[in-house]
Amino acid sequence: MTENSGLDIAIVGLAGRFPGAADIDGLWQRILRGEPTVSRFTPEELAESGVPAQEYSRPDYVPVYGVLDDVDRFDAEFFGYTPRDARLIDPQQRLFLECAWQALESSGHLARTDDELVGVYAATAMSTYLLKNLLAAGEAAGSEYELLLGNDKDGVATRVAYHLGLRGPACTIQTACSSSLVAVHVAGQALLTGECDVALAGAAHLRLPMRSGYRYEPGGIMAADGVCRPFDASATGAVGGNGAAIVVLRRLEDAEADGDTIYAVIKGSAVNNDGRAKVGYTAPSVDGQIAVIRAAQQAAGVDPATIGYVEAHGTGTALGDQIEFAALHRAFGPAGRRALGSVKAVTGHLDVAAGVTGLIKACLAVHHGVVPPSPYFTAPHPDLPMAGSSFYVNPEPEPWPVTGSPRRAAVSSFGIGGTNAHVVLEQARAVATTESVGTEHVLVLSARSRAALIEARDRLREHLIRTADPLADVAYTLQTTRRRFEHRLAVACHDRVEAIARLADGLDSSSEAETDGSVAFLFPGQGTQYPGMGDELYRTEPVFRESMDAGAAALRGHLGLDLRDVLYRDRDNELLRQTRITQPALFVVEYALARLWQHRGIRPAAMVGHSVGEYVAACLAGVFDFEDALAIVAARGARMQSMPPGAMLSVALPRLELAERLPHGVEIAAANAPRLCVVAGEARRIAAFAQSLRADGVKCTELHTSHAFHTSMMEPVVAEFAEYVSGFTLHTPEIPVLSNVTGDWLDDADARDPKYWARQLREPVRFADCARRLLDQPHALLEVGPGTTLTTLVRQHPDAYARSTPSLGESKVPQPERLAMASALGRLWLAGVEVDWTADGERRRRVPLPTYPFQRERYWIDRGSPVVPDAPAPRPRLSPREAIRDIWANLLGIPDVCDDQDFFQLGGHSLLGTQVIARIREALGVDLPASALFDTPTIATLAESVEELLAAQRQPRQESGSLPDLMAEIRAMSPAELQARLAELRREDS
Repeated sequence: MTENSGLDIAIVGLAGRFPGAADIDGLWQRILRGEPTVSRFTPEELAESGVPAQEYSRPDYVPVYGVLDDVDRFDAEFFGYTPRDARLIDPQQRLFLECAWQALESSGHLARTDDELVGVYAATAMSTYLLKNLLAAGEAAGSEYELLLGNDKDGVATRVAYHLGLRGPACTIQTACSSSLVAVHVAGQALLTGECDVALAGAAHLRLPMRSGYRYEPGGIMAADGVCRPFDASATGAVGGNGAAIVVLRRLEDAEADGDTIYAVIKGSAVNNDGRAKVGYTAPSVDGQIAVIRAAQQAAGVDPATIGYVEAHGTGTALGDQIEFAALHRAFGPAGRRALGSVKAVTGHLDVAAGVTGLIKACLAVHHGVVPPSPYFTAPHPDLPMAGSSFYVNPEPEPWPVTGSPRRAAVSSFGIGGTNAHVVLEQARAVATTESVGTEHVLVLSARSRAALIEARDRLREHLIRTADPLADVAYTLQTTRRRFEHRLAVACHDRVEAIARLADGLDSSSEAETDGSVAFLFPGQGTQYPGMGDELYRTEPVFRESMDAGAAALRGHLGLDLRDVLYRDRDNELLRQTRITQPALFVVEYALARLWQHRGIRPAAMVGHSVGEYVAACLAGVFDFEDALAIVAARGARMQSMPPGAMLSVALPRLELAERLPHGVEIAAANAPRLCVVAGEARRIAAFAQSLRADGVKCTELHTSHAFHTSMMEPVVAEFAEYVSGFTLHTPEIPVLSNVTGDWLDDADARDPKYWARQLREPVRFADCARRLLDQPHALLEVGPGTTLTTLVRQHPDAYARSTPSLGESKVPQPERLAMASALGRLWLAGVEVDWTADGERRRRVPLPTYPFQRERYWIDRGSPVVPDAPAPRPRLSPREAIRDIWANLLGIPDVCDDQDFFQLGGHSLLGTQVIARIREALGVDLPASALFDTPTIATLAESVEELLAAQRQPRQESGSLPDLMAEIRAMSPAELQARLAELRREDS
C-alpha cells in the first residue's frame, strides 16, 4: 500500500446477516459464486404471510424478495430485556444490536471499551413491525411511549451504545439508501478529529411481512421479473432484500500499532447532495454523482487510473444505471481498466444497509485479491457506452494480482433525496504471520449459559480446522479481546492438532468459582519431591533458571554439592530422599516457581506452606532474606535428618476421632484435611497401629519417609535450631502467611521469633485449619511446587474444587511442565483470576474468530396479537403477594417469577415500574408511592410494604372535632342519611 497520509482509516471488523448468508463468510461465498439470495414465494407462502389472494394473483405482482431467517428470534436474556420488552422492540434494532456486538468482538475491541472511545453511526428503515404488527395489536401492545422507545429510528445507535457500554458519539444517520455509506464517512471523520478511537458504522433493514413481493410498475425501481441485473441489456430494475451490515473502523496507525487484522484501508471518502440540479426530488443527478466521486478521489490522493474495481450503486433501473454510468465514465476518464459490479445482484437492494454491504464486498475483493463476478451479465445495456469506456463487467471471478500499485476499489451509494456517498479503498499493508516463541497456548472461552459455551467451543474447533491463523494469535485474541462471562472453558495445548482434539473433549470447563480474582500460593512439603522436578522450566524459562542458579550457588557451601547436579544431571533419587537434601531442593524449586508465576503476573494475596513449604511462603513474604532462608532450611534439614529414624502413616480419620485411638508412642504429626491425618513414631509402633486400623476397616497408607517429623522425636534439636535461627534478622511479613503451628494467620511476633520456627519443626502441621482459613477468603488457590498433594487436600473441603489448581501436575502422569503451567493458568482464569496474558512481552496480532453464539428465542407479536394478555385486575381473594406476582408476570412477560428475584435484575426498568405501581394501586386499592419498587424491588419485600399500608388503611379513624372533618363527613352523606343522622343527634340531646 501507499504511505499512510495520516488521514487513512482501517477497516478492522466486519459483521452482517444477509438473505441466504448468516455471516460475512457466507456472503463472500455467495458473491464468488454469483448466486442471487432472494426468494420466490409460492401462493401458499404468500397467503400464510397475510398477502390477500387478490393481490398476489395480479399479473403485475412479483412474488420475490430477499428473506432474512429468524428475524422473530432474539437473545433477550443476553442483553437484559424482559420477554415483554423484547417483543416491543423493532426487530431491525434487535438485529443491528446483535450485529454490532459481533462486529466489535470480531475486531478485537469489545473488551477495551473502558480504554477506548467507541462511536456508533447507524441507520434503520421505517419500522414496518410497528406499522403492521404492534399498532394492529392495539393498546395491549404497550403505551405510546413504549412503542416510541422501541421503534423510533433515533434509538438505534444509542441502544447499541448503552448495551455495549460505548462512550463515543452515538448518532443515527438517515439519508435513505445511502445511509450506511454516509455513516461510514461520518465515522471516519469522527476518527480523524479524535471524537472516537474506534467506530461502528452500518445499518439494518427489514420489511414485513418477510415473505411478500411487490407490484411491478413500468419505469419504476422494482424489476419486472424479480431479478436484478445492473448495467445489463435485460435489466428491468431492482429486487428488495432484508439484511444488516456493519464495519468497524480505526485510524490506520492505531490499527497497525495494535496488531489488528486490516481488511482494507479507506484512503478517502466524500458526501454531498444533488440539490435542485435534477428533474425531481427522487431522481438521481449526473452532476451530483460526478462531484462526490471526484471529491473522494481528491481526498484519497490516488490516481483514478489505479482503481481496479468499482462497486456501483447499481440498481438495474434504466434511468439509475444510465445516470450512474455516465457519472462514472466522466469522473474516472478513459485511463486504466476496471471492473464494474453491484452486490444488489446477489442480495437484492438492502435499502439503508445497501451501501455498507457494497463496501464489505469491495473490501473483501481487495483483501482476497479477487475481482467478484457478475454471472448474470450478457451484454451492456444499449444506453450505456461501455465499449468506449474504461469499464467492463466480468461474468466470472478474476484473480487480482498486485501490479505496480496496491489493489484499489471504489464504492458508490446514492440515496433518494439526493445524498450521495463515495469511498476509495486500498489494499492493506501485508503483515508477516509468525508462531509464538513458546510452544504452549491457552484457549479460553466464556458464555452466559452452558449451551452457549458448548456452541462457542464447537464453533472455535471448526474454525481451527478450516483456517491457518497462527495458534498463538488465536489464543491471544481469545485471551485479551473477549468479555468474560460466568460459564467458562480453558484448553491448554501445544499445537493446532492438540487444540482441535482437546476442544472435542471439552476439558476444563466450569462456572465461575466464588473468588475475587486474587490468588493464594500453597507450597508443598517433604514427600512431593522427585528427580528432575523443574527440569523443563530450568532449560526454557530464564526467570526460573536465574532463581535456581542463585539458590544452588548459595547452598553449595551448606550441602557440599550442587543441587542442579542432583536434580537434573544425575537425577539421584536416593540422595534426593535424604532430608538434608530434600528440604533445600524443595525450597529452591518452589521459590523459583513462585518467582516465575510472579513474572507472569500472578502475585499472591496470601500464602501457606506445608512444613518446609512454610519457609518458602515466609521468604516471599519478606520474613527471611533469600540467602538467609537457604541457610536456615539447610540447617533444619540436616538437624532433622540427624534424629533417630521413624515412620509416618496417613490415616483416613478426623483428627479428634483419631486422637481417641492413638496408642502409646504414636502421635498426630499433621491434620491435613477434614478426614485425613498423619501419625508418626517409631517404625514398629506405626506398623502395629496400621495393622489395628486395617482390622477395623480404616484406610491408611505408609508414607515414604525416614523420620517421624513434627513429633516429640524431633524434640532434641528444637533448642539448638532456635539458637541457630537467632543468628539471623527476621522481619514482619509483608504478605499474609498462615501458620502450621496455630492453623491461623502468622502474627508479627511469631514471624520474628526464632523459637516459633523451632517449634514449627516439632509441632503437628495444622494444614486443615490453614485451608479452612484460606477458603474463608475469596482467593483462588495455586499449588506452587511439584505434585498435587496440597491441591488434593484442599479439594476435600466443601466448594473448594474449582478454586484450587496445581502448577506442575504429578510425576506419575508425565506432563511437560510448561504445558502444566499453561493448564494451571487456564484454571486460574476459570476461577475468576484476572490473568495478564501479555506478561511475557510477546507482541501478537488480533485475528477474526467466531463471535458469541447468541441463544435466540422467539419474541414476536403476530399481526393482531397482543404483546401479553391484557389481564384483568387480580381477583379480590388473592393475597397481596399473589396479586403482585401476577402483575409482575404479566408485565415482565415471565410466567414464573420467584418471590426473591429483583425486578431490575429481571430486566425491569423505571418505565415498566410505573405500570407495576399503577396496577398494584388499582388491584389492591393501596396508595403505593412511586418509589416503592426502588425501595423494595422483590415480590416478597414489596408485598410486605403493601400489607403494612393496607393494615394502616384499615385502622379506624380517630374522632376529630375539626370543622373540615365535619364538613367532609356531611358531604359524603346522602340527603336521607343526613336527615336520619340529625334526628339521631336530636334524640341524644333530648
